[in-house]
Formats: sequence, C-alpha cells, structure tokens
Amino acid sequence: MTRLKAAAAVALLATPLMAMAADEFPSRPITLIVPNPPGGLVDTSARVLSEPLSRVIGKTAVVENKDGGSGNIAYQYVARAKPDGYTLLISYSAYHVGNPAITAKLPWDPLKDFEPVALLTVATNVVTVPTSVPANNLQELSAYFKQAPGKYNYASQGIGSMSHIGTEIFKQQTGTQITHVPYRGSGPAIQDVLAGNVQLFITTPPSVMGHVQTGKLKALAVTSQKRHPMLPNVPTSAEAGLPAFQLESWVALFAPAGTPKPVIATLAANVQKALATPESVKRAEGAGIEVKFEGPEALAQRVRTDLAYWAKTVKAAGITPE
Repeated sequence: MTRLKAAAAVALLATPLMAMAADEFPSRPITLIVPNPPGGLVDTSARVLSEPLSRVIGKTAVVENKDGGSGNIAYQYVARAKPDGYTLLISYSAYHVGNPAITAKLPWDPLKDFEPVALLTVATNVVTVPTSVPANNLQELSAYFKQAPGKYNYASQGIGSMSHIGTEIFKQQTGTQITHVPYRGSGPAIQDVLAGNVQLFITTPPSVMGHVQTGKLKALAVTSQKRHPMLPNVPTSAEAGLPAFQLESWVALFAPAGTPKPVIATLAANVQKALATPESVKRAEGAGIEVKFEGPEALAQRVRTDLAYWAKTVKAAGITPE
C-alpha cells in the first residue's frame, strides 16, 4: 500500500472514531481544574457552571482547586492532561493573557497548549481600602499615597493576577509608589486588608462584596463605565476621579490541545445550555459577576486580542518579567 493510500485509510478510520467519541461523550465525570483557591471570581465562576452542567450532561462536573504558582500549577496540569475532554481548565484572564507578558519562560503556552471551549463570566474590579485609610475617592487615595512614597502596601492574588497588573496600572496613572505584597488567592489578602496591614486591594466583586456591604471595607470605585448593580453606591472610576482606569476580568473554559473538535463542540453546546439556566444567572448575579457565553471561535479571538493588549499594557506599566 502506498503512503498516500495508507494515509487515506487512516483518515477514513479516524472520522467515524471521532464521531463515535463525540456521540458517546461524556460517558464519565468531567473535572474542572481551578487555578485559584475557593472563593473569588474564578472559583465562583466554576461553581456557577458545575451544578447546572452536571444536570445538562447527565454526569458530574467536579470542581478541583489546584492553586499556587500564579496559576502555573493548574495550567501545566491541564496542558499535560489527556486531550479527551474530561480534564478542563477554568481559566482566569490575568493568568491566561497576563502571565505570558509578565513571566519569562512559562511552562505552558496560551495558544499552543489549550483549545478554547467557552467564555463563562466577566467582571469589573473594585478598588477597596481598609476603613483606616482616610480617602473617599481615587484622587484622595492618590494624594494619601503620595504623602509617604513607598510606605504603603497593596495586596494581590499573586504575581500576574489582575490585582497585580491592575494596581501597577493604577500606580502608573497616578504617579504613586506602593509596595506589592502577593498572596495565594483572595482569602489571605482580604484578611490583611481588613486588619489594615495592607492599604489597597483591587479585585473582583465576589471577593470583597460582602465586606463592602457590611462596612468592613471601603470601596472607592468600580473600574467600569457603569456602576455595579450589587454596589449601586460605589462610583465608577471616572466618577471617582480617574476616568482612564478601566479593568475587566474574564473566566473561560479551555481543554488540552488536541482535544477532538466534535468533543469541543459538544462541550460548548452543553456549557451554553448550563449558563442559560436561571440558577446560573441568579448565582452569578448574587456574587456580583455576569454570565456571558462565547463559543470557541469568539473566545479564541478574545485571547489573541487580549494577549497583544496585555503585552503592551504590562510594558507600559513597567512590570518586569519574573
């Protein structure tokens, strides 16, 4: 048999096998790998999806937190997983498109190692400070930090997180000097902010909304063009005196590279159904985030666009690769 005929025979065999795999998928539980600890935007988004997705597919969608290494532990784990659709990544925008710009020699590639499945949620960010900080808007906060350059600290969820990159952009736009203190996720960061040990934390609503609503933290602005429905008394960054300061985070679902296209299509269709359920929408809104489905092609374009944007943003903010 010639090489050409052999290749044709393999292709003919592969097509029905792929179709059969898609027809039978999923035949067992799916694991959703989260690069963050419980709580916060990424974990919340995973749980917004997991229960309704389990009902849609008739199999359990299990959430598994593999935090640490600024997301790299989870990303590398999924990149090396079998590309069969049963091990998936709940990806955070700051890790997926921020880490490549901020971290030299990543152990994974945002384009080559992952297949886009679906966008899940989007969220604005909230500028929060402990009640001990005598500032009620972003202009007053900038003036407060400028009185003692380098004296005060800001928290982040880790190197490469949106709270890290976003605060460095804030520093650049305001000409302030604040020291970066990275934490392993929102939980420990918030504890130090509440205690007044750290003077600034810019993060997504799920992490801090309860503390803001009870008055334990002050929210000076949301980094979007309109006010957040769950925080109606918190001004936008423009209203608070810094109109150029805009930050949006997203969470999306990715599969390992090489996952069959029919499996990707089946996953995307089922995710769309799961996110459209009233349960998902209500749970997301209650956490202060927005369900927003995009399919594989739209998500792929979003990633390409954001990679270019964050590379420029990180360079302009003077963030050096680790």
